[in-house]
Formats: sequence, C-alpha cells, structure tokens
Amino acid sequence: MRRYLFVILLGIPGLAVLLGLGVWQMQRLDWKQDILAEMESRIAARPVELPMNPSEDMDEYLAVRLTGTPTGDELHVLSSGTAAGTGYRVISAWHTDMGRRIMVDMGIMPLDRKRLNPDIVTQNITGNLLWPNDAADKSPAPDLENNLWFARDAAAMAEVLQAEPFMVVLRDSDNPDRRITMVPVDTSNIKNDHREYAITWFLLALVWAAMTGYFVYRSNKAGQKD
Repeated sequence: MRRYLFVILLGIPGLAVLLGLGVWQMQRLDWKQDILAEMESRIAARPVELPMNPSEDMDEYLAVRLTGTPTGDELHVLSSGTAAGTGYRVISAWHTDMGRRIMVDMGIMPLDRKRLNPDIVTQNITGNLLWPNDAADKSPAPDLENNLWFARDAAAMAEVLQAEPFMVVLRDSDNPDRRITMVPVDTSNIKNDHREYAITWFLLALVWAAMTGYFVYRSNKAGQKD
C-alpha cells in the first residue's frame, strides 16, 4: 500500500490542480473573447454626434462623427510597432464646429516629416473616443522643449493643449493631412494568451499523468519481484 501513497497524496491531487488551471484558463478565454467582441462592436458601430460630456466608463471606443479644424498645435509621440511603422503619433488640438477644443489622434507621421507644417483645413471626420494612458513605470518624461513624448497620456496632453481630456482616434476624413497615415482603433494589440496558457496547463497535466502512471507501473513491477 505504501507504494501507492505517492499516487494518493501527490499524483491525483496534482493532476486535478493542473486540469483545474487549464479549465480556468478556458473560462478566462471565453470571458476575454466576449469583451473583445463587445469592443469591436462599439468600434465598428454607426458613428454618432460627439457627446457633450463623454466619460471613459460609458463612452470608451464610442464611434463618433464631427466637423472641425486643426489649430496647428500638436504633440508628437515617438511610436513603433504600429500598422504604419515607426514615426510620431500626432495628437492635434482641434476646434469643432460646435465651439469645442478637443484632441484628435491623427495617426503616424514618418520621422522625416516632423518639421513639415500641418494642413490647416476643415474636415469631416469619424473616429473612436479613447482615454489613453500608455506610460509605463520606466517611460521617460516628455521633452516639452523639443515636442517629444514617449507615451500618450490624455490628461497630461489635454493640459498642454488646453483641450478636453479625451481623444478622438481618427478613422476616416474627407480631407486628411497628407503627412500622416491614420491608425484607427482596433483590438489587435490587446493581449489574449488564455488559449496558450490553457494548452500549457493541459500538457503539464498530461505529463503529470504519464509520470504518475509510470510510477504505478514501476511499483507494480517492484511488487511482483518482491
């Protein structure tokens, strides 16, 4: 009986734990996919007028439409790994036709176009509301003298640009700035590794089961010799 004590005290409970972790990750996968589907639905919905007092809790990713004109005041965020490549993400102050001053994330401008003047033309645009704060603990502070930022920070940028503290991430325009490639909001960069985690736990459970079975086999062989 002592030969099987390992299976009783360690083998079976360990297998149960590993299987339970795999099932939990599958449940997390379902939860994450539901969230992503809801986000994608909001992003792709028919655009509405820009709300008067949008809030992050209620209106993040909301599709909006508006008419406005860039003021020429803009902040440049050094960015890489985007669909438009490496460059400066341009956060621009706009005056809307409703008399508001807002921020528009216009997209990525190549590094060699930093000193070109923006196109100051009225545009009819659509986009999605966002309250980004991409700064990590080790992100450098912005270099305000050279207009160089290393992360989007809606609150800090709104203070510098004297604008409302949210961004409209540009999706479409009838008269886009020729310097810039639009980078619309999507869910492609949102991490969703739960499937891989689940597979890992299930494979560990398989290995654990094989090791336990091998131990039982060796115990039986040893018992037969005795």
